[in-house]
Amino acid sequence: MLAKKLKDYNIILASGSPRRQSLLKDLDINFSVKLKSIKEEYPDTLKAAEITDYLSELKSKPYLKELNSNDILITSDTIVWLNNKALGKPKNYDEAFKMLSSLSNTNHEVITSVCISMGTQKNTIINDTVKVYFKELKQEEIDYYIKEYKPFDKAGSYGIQEWIGKIGINRIEGSYFTVMGFPVHKLYKELEKL
Repeated sequence: MLAKKLKDYNIILASGSPRRQSLLKDLDINFSVKLKSIKEEYPDTLKAAEITDYLSELKSKPYLKELNSNDILITSDTIVWLNNKALGKPKNYDEAFKMLSSLSNTNHEVITSVCISMGTQKNTIINDTVKVYFKELKQEEIDYYIKEYKPFDKAGSYGIQEWIGKIGINRIEGSYFTVMGFPVHKLYKELEKL
């Protein structure tokens, strides 16, 4: 099993996301959480998975000098991709309302990248894309969700595992966990290769 294989490694998850922490824990892997503040900016020329690949690697950079040979650092980034544009985290109620209104009665892609860094070795970056279909959301549903769940830490202003996902998403094409923020099936496969 993977947990046994990784017992000699020190796994570090550089993410404050409770969802990522929970999903990694569900793989029965022992890990610690380390957090550093980073400005999540990327060049305008990047599109779709190029953005999340870039940001997941960018998030690893402040830690690289501190890594030992038996350390494995995991960083990740998720965006919502709609009409050739990235939707990040909303800054306030109005931004969240606008984002959710734009997702209503249409489909979009959720893209998550994971960067795996080992000591001084080169980073490995994996990504996964999922298509998500929303029903037509009523204004009062959007208003209720934002006020009750405050999705300001979520790309695209929503969490699939929350109320809005349960009442608003008709179907998805791909991994549910990628939409939550971690393509655990691909991460598991990559860690098995170590």
